[in-house]
Amino acid sequence: MKLSVIIITKNEAANIAECLKSVSFADEFIVVDSGSTDGTVELARALGARVEITPDWPGFGPQKNRALDLATGDWVLSIDADERVTPELAREIQDTLRAPAADCYEIARLSNFCGRDIRHSGWWPDYVLRLFRRGSARFTDAAVHERVVPARGRPLRLAGYFRHYPYDNLDALINKVNRYSSDAAAMMYAKGRRTGVLGALGHGFWTFVRIYLIRRGFLDGRHGLVLAVTAAAGSFFRYAKLMFLAGKKP
Repeated sequence: MKLSVIIITKNEAANIAECLKSVSFADEFIVVDSGSTDGTVELARALGARVEITPDWPGFGPQKNRALDLATGDWVLSIDADERVTPELAREIQDTLRAPAADCYEIARLSNFCGRDIRHSGWWPDYVLRLFRRGSARFTDAAVHERVVPARGRPLRLAGYFRHYPYDNLDALINKVNRYSSDAAAMMYAKGRRTGVLGALGHGFWTFVRIYLIRRGFLDGRHGLVLAVTAAAGSFFRYAKLMFLAGKKP
């Protein structure tokens, strides 16, 4: 079975080499880049990836579908630049593809925040559907929080997991919260969603309770507190931005 790895990038020079090295067992590497200026493209090509550069940014879902459409393998593994396939997961994927029992597989992610593996706060095991037979699934067209949707059947789960390094520092997390909240607000506005001050406050408060208390973020120590507060702020900003969008548009 031929395996294609697909990755979307923008300014991922700090991550792309280790990401591609972790999937060196694959047969094909497809990188769709949206205008990197830090050497990401050159690094990816030097490691054997086919790199396509797009002049626009349609959102995460559409961009990943562009990468998917370029894949030629029997199977596709979608991975983000800040993720790594562990040696154990690599062996499991290869063994699975020799005798697949399903068309789609979910893989857990163990995420690291500022040097600490986060095992609570809703971050673990964080299963994502990333391995699938080409033609059996596609990404949603969501601008953010995209996901793979199988055409039929239920996915199975692999025992191995990705290592995930989404934020090197708090600045990176805050910057991402700002970007994602803007995209999410625009997406909600386009779907006819509206809210007010109480709605924004309520969503922010509930997000903190869900992550820090219900999902036991307090067990992740100070890292869990920061994650809960930041997620709550992101939720508040998302709905506050929606409120202001509705206020200035007819």
